[in-house]
Amino acid sequence: MIDRRNFLSGSAGLAASAAMPAEARVTRETGVKLKLGLNAYSFDKQLRAGTMTLADAVQFCAHNGVDALDPTGYYFPSYPDVPTDEFIYSLKRTAFVNGVALSGTGVRNDFAVADEAARKKDVRMVKNWIEVASKLGAPVIRVFSGRVRPEGHSFEEAFQWMVTDFKECAAHGKQHGVIVAIQQHDDFLKTAAETIRLIDAVGSDWFGSILDVGSLRQGDPYAEIEKLVPYAVSWQIKEQVGRDGKDEPTDLAKIKAIIDRSGYRGYVPFEALGPGDPKVKIVGFLQKIREAFKLQA
Repeated sequence: MIDRRNFLSGSAGLAASAAMPAEARVTRETGVKLKLGLNAYSFDKQLRAGTMTLADAVQFCAHNGVDALDPTGYYFPSYPDVPTDEFIYSLKRTAFVNGVALSGTGVRNDFAVADEAARKKDVRMVKNWIEVASKLGAPVIRVFSGRVRPEGHSFEEAFQWMVTDFKECAAHGKQHGVIVAIQQHDDFLKTAAETIRLIDAVGSDWFGSILDVGSLRQGDPYAEIEKLVPYAVSWQIKEQVGRDGKDEPTDLAKIKAIIDRSGYRGYVPFEALGPGDPKVKIVGFLQKIREAFKLQA
């Protein structure tokens, strides 16, 4: 990461960066460069049942021309314990020889609980998986705020717990070259403003946003998405967005227009959910994304 002020003052060729919102925390080249990724959650049932492995998911990405896989931690057999180095490096090699990047991984933590010992246990888990991500060559680890707003405690009180815990995680991420990124999930964090406030409070170049388009369910989802793009280090493109709590099909062309206005370079993982053959659903959604984003297979 580069200091924003020095970067802008010293890079005449990037003058257009000055057009970015003043509060933007991610500094990058201007323009848009997208690489598609598949979130392993699309194969949730199969991966949990053991009828499919993460190596199989890599092969699926290679076969369908998907640039990257996000192998979520839940699908490693040892989770929440870390896998062996042998397992990590085997998956890393499989991805490499198939031309598939490992764009990130993720864990399910909960920092919205009043029990400090429980939070510290999850901090330790996040740190352990940061080290797994580093070994995988995955540049980002996806984390959450908390499942619910804790009874008997104010939002502000729980928010401060999170700031402390995420500062510790981000510092560990910096040590291992892995960005820690919060996926707002309509749980403790419900709006773009709340998510941005957390990112700013943590105040680290190693802490950003996984922009989950389906979990911004207060008001206009596209206005909320646009607020978060300057903080995004990765995405979750989903088949549906929520408008005032009600589902509607994602307007992929509108998402692409937001990206074009805001600028983004990096991976854009997607997931296809719901009943039916996941391979059929993924291929169908992938085709829609490629058409809307004007990306070739």
